[in-house]
Amino acid sequence: MRQPLRLAARELEGPKGPPPLLVLHGLFGSQRNWQAHGKALARERRVFLVDLRNHGYSPWSDVMDYPAMAADVAALAERNGLERVSLLGHSMGGKVAMTLALDRPALVDRLIVADIAPVAYSHDFDAELDAMRGLDLASVDRRSAADAAMAAALPNGAVRQFLLQNLDFDDGGKAHWRLNLAVLQSAIDTLTGWPGQDPTRRFDGPALAVRGEHSPYVDEAGRAALRRLFPGVEMVTIPAVGHWLHVEAPRPFLGAVQRFLDS
Repeated sequence: MRQPLRLAARELEGPKGPPPLLVLHGLFGSQRNWQAHGKALARERRVFLVDLRNHGYSPWSDVMDYPAMAADVAALAERNGLERVSLLGHSMGGKVAMTLALDRPALVDRLIVADIAPVAYSHDFDAELDAMRGLDLASVDRRSAADAAMAAALPNGAVRQFLLQNLDFDDGGKAHWRLNLAVLQSAIDTLTGWPGQDPTRRFDGPALAVRGEHSPYVDEAGRAALRRLFPGVEMVTIPAVGHWLHVEAPRPFLGAVQRFLDS
């Protein structure tokens, strides 16, 4: 049996009454992306901002699939003495959260899935992966230089800035990615897919699916899949935003999450 990895996580102290909330980022993300949201949510409960395997400050592994990632998160909860947790996952992190809720329903108090469904998607991440892997790390000494070097391959500045949050520099100024790019590229079909599940399994606890109105990720087939696996799921649509709903509309997104957690 594969041993779970010891994930990096930042705990934000909050009231100890409600079950703690574990926040799981998406592909190419990290706990850094959720600092502001985490602080807001920690007013009502403890919050753990998690780096998933092969991302951020968490360990790397050649194994990159949803059962393994869910097991990592379960081990994090157990290591911190958390008998029940709520989960908030965006995109890839949402699939990790759904997998954990189905695998370990007794651990999960409430489930929040942001703009993703338990279905397989086609992917178009080749440009991002090729741009990051093609960056000559020896030639850059600051993020602005990396941004300029990646501009031709990735014209969208917002995408570059998001990806470059993963570029760090050691004390000697040497650049390195905090992403296991080789494994992420080889596992991309697995990550955009959905693991085969026992069709009789359900998570009957409280669940919230929040989608962006203009995002293609949670269409009618996706909503049907959510209802099959999570019969009590509540659906909320944030108007006039896309897949990055928590960035484009942070107040409506946080409002929906907080109302659900407090209900």
